[in-house]
Amino acid sequence: MTLDLWLSLAAVLACLVASFFFSGSETALTASSRARMHALEKAGDDGAKRVNRLLASRERLIGGILIGNNLANTAAASLTTGVLLAIFGNAGIAYATIVVSVVVIIFSEVLPKTIAINHPDRVALSVARPVGWVVALLGPATIAVEALVRGILRLFGMRLGEGQNVLSAHDELRGAVDLLHREGGVVKADRDMLGGLLDLKELEVSDVMIHRTKMRTINADLAPDELVREVLASPYTRLPLWRGTPENIVGVLHAKDLLRALDAAGGDAARLDVEKIALEAWFVPDTTSLADQLRAFLARKTHFALVVDEYGEVMGLVTLEDILEEIVGDIKDEHDVALQGVRPQPDGSVNVDGSVPIRDLNRFMDWHLPDEEATTIAGLVIHEARTIPEAGQAFTFHGFRFRVLRKSRNRITVLRITPVEARKKPAA
Repeated sequence: MTLDLWLSLAAVLACLVASFFFSGSETALTASSRARMHALEKAGDDGAKRVNRLLASRERLIGGILIGNNLANTAAASLTTGVLLAIFGNAGIAYATIVVSVVVIIFSEVLPKTIAINHPDRVALSVARPVGWVVALLGPATIAVEALVRGILRLFGMRLGEGQNVLSAHDELRGAVDLLHREGGVVKADRDMLGGLLDLKELEVSDVMIHRTKMRTINADLAPDELVREVLASPYTRLPLWRGTPENIVGVLHAKDLLRALDAAGGDAARLDVEKIALEAWFVPDTTSLADQLRAFLARKTHFALVVDEYGEVMGLVTLEDILEEIVGDIKDEHDVALQGVRPQPDGSVNVDGSVPIRDLNRFMDWHLPDEEATTIAGLVIHEARTIPEAGQAFTFHGFRFRVLRKSRNRITVLRITPVEARKKPAA
């Protein structure tokens, strides 16, 4: 072989190395974790800073890498064809096609991309500096290509930049958490906690409040000693006070304030003036988002609010604990009433109280029943059935069989829910 052929082979090898570099760099930079790079940059890592700078101009980065990669592959194919033509004559064209295709696919595409996809952050940090040089060198060509591409797309009515944010940052984060859970990187409890945190902006106070039919309230007209006994018998420290009718809330009585006043009165309950002890009631609209209500709780340094509808009627109450439970799950202490309301059965079905919130049931059973049109499981059945069903009626929707076990007046009190798959028997 002559010196020219050896030089040509060296040039082919250099082109393949360049193609290897460009292919791996593209995969590593696009697959690298933006969150990790951001954290490393804040910690003072110069490599992460260069990666973030490149990703900030993603179109220019991809354009520069593609131009460099295609130039390398084209040069490798041309030089290889010339070398093999000189050795094998016209048959060298066929040999060159086969050799270049195999070498480029294996060593310049699959191999570097496999390495990069398995170690994206490490590779991205390693190649950031040379890729930055390439992007800067090919900058004018990249700008020209971008302008040409945008012009062609504009002819077909497509404009870059429009409709790119199909998923919000919250949706992307939720998708990442779900993916990590399926792959085993995040346990269910952590997934539920992160999901609950992301859901705060989408949920309203009415979705988590304690309905007025379940509120524990106290009549302010009771004798002071009887009122003290009512407070001591309650599992709650804050109780709404009403006068005349239960809807007429005149304040909120805190058990600690009552005990302090009782101590100041020498233990004589008859000397207590309950309305002076009670705190002013705080009313919030039922449409307030949980994120806003959480901020309001923190700003006012209080944990308790009464929820009203658009007519000013009391619908229920919401506490800081109710919002926190949407993030961390059910919180129980030694004074809570232990009423789960969800009782799994040996046959795979679940007996559920009608008042159980759909979100709580989904979290407990790892189901995905919709909660857009109803808050409780009874409300979901009524919404889907378009009627108030009778005891014994059954319905199938969303992949589950719902059977009404008990009903009290117009309220569904107990249901049996069976996943449809669990009811199917294997063929004999």
